[in-house]
Amino acid sequence: AYNIHVNGVLHCRVRYSQLLGLHEQLRKEYGANVVPAFPPKKIFTLTPAEVEQRREQLEKYMQAVRQDPTLGGSETFNSFLRKAQQETQQIPTEEVVLEVLLSNGQKVKVTILTSDQTEDVLEAVASKLDLPDDLVGYFSLFLVRETKDGAFSFVRKLQEFELPYVSVTSLHNPEFRIILRKSYWDSSYDDDVMEHRVGLNLLYAQTVSDIEHGWILVNKEQHRQLKSLQEKVSKKEFIRLAQTLKYYGYLKFDPCITDFPEKGCHVVVSAGNNELNFQVRLPSEQIKEGSFKVTRMRCWRVTSSVPMSNGPSGSSPAKSEVKLELAFEYLMSKDRLQWVTITSPQAIMLSICLQSMVDELMVKKSGGSIRKMFRRRVNGALRRSDSQQAVKSPPLLDSPDASREPMAKLSSKLTSVSLRGISHSSSANDVGANDFHGNYAFEGIGDEDL
Repeated sequence: AYNIHVNGVLHCRVRYSQLLGLHEQLRKEYGANVVPAFPPKKIFTLTPAEVEQRREQLEKYMQAVRQDPTLGGSETFNSFLRKAQQETQQIPTEEVVLEVLLSNGQKVKVTILTSDQTEDVLEAVASKLDLPDDLVGYFSLFLVRETKDGAFSFVRKLQEFELPYVSVTSLHNPEFRIILRKSYWDSSYDDDVMEHRVGLNLLYAQTVSDIEHGWILVNKEQHRQLKSLQEKVSKKEFIRLAQTLKYYGYLKFDPCITDFPEKGCHVVVSAGNNELNFQVRLPSEQIKEGSFKVTRMRCWRVTSSVPMSNGPSGSSPAKSEVKLELAFEYLMSKDRLQWVTITSPQAIMLSICLQSMVDELMVKKSGGSIRKMFRRRVNGALRRSDSQQAVKSPPLLDSPDASREPMAKLSSKLTSVSLRGISHSSSANDVGANDFHGNYAFEGIGDEDL
């Protein structure tokens, strides 16, 4: 069997024959010209070298399928991963009670099936809270790790290819919890959420919690005003005031390491307002702050290195330390791209944040609304709404290759970009094209911006 790691965690174990079955089903549904080539069957027993070669080919195949907007979002592919996850963890389908946390520490208990996917669980929580259907799409379920001081460290947003109950119980650690939080970035959407009592309460609880944890910066005078609004239970006014504060609506990540402005700097990264904000401690102990706009990132990638475990096959792969890095290529000035790397166990979550910021920008550009981004159930089948169709995954970029101009291909796809003679970025050339997330929201810098 092959171990499939998703987001640095063992998701499932599958056999070659199961993957071949998935491949054949995808070909039947989408046609042979859409589905990538599959590693061929062999008549004789494979040698160790051939086994390793097949493993690499299968890995490339799964990445190519996942990154194709049609195949990767298909019910066929996602249900295959969900079923494999359930079989690997040997959790039978049965009714269970799952505890989901709210930002204020309140627990919502929902009765679900172990085989319920992320969207089913989200709907169950919304229904328990009386959150109206058209507001469900503004919220998401996140896997978090509770820290000693009662705060949360974000592991990832739960995805459509996983079963939340299985994901959290298979970690065998009570520190891991599922929490409900808003999942949009633009605070103008708060107005939609505040129209409804339950939406307002959820948003208020999250804002209070973020201020208490020091995620939103407050000075003495603002703190006094907020306190008095809290005593009057003026929730809308409280949120309106909070919206004016620094880091409102941002997700704050655990301290980690970056190579910007120099190698080995300690940094606290926050994501929000279509940017990654860096608070960097330089080797001189000086603290500097700056932001990287998502519209200036040409592309990004997450790389992980999993050390080979020599232990028995039964030993838990979660125990070996996975080193994760998020690197993005940033347009520093009109003709200078530079790679910036963040080394953090939360690299996946950072990448998911970047992708969702880009998706939201594209939905806004196409005139769609976030309300419609939530996938509707039609006769039990999942349908994506029209506005979501506008958010196609970006084209895959070729890996940087010093022998050719890397920008030509991209800028021809992005009509809004005029990049003249961009110099080559220094980057490891060993990364294949499938590791890149190209960025549809990428914009060049014109003379007037400088």
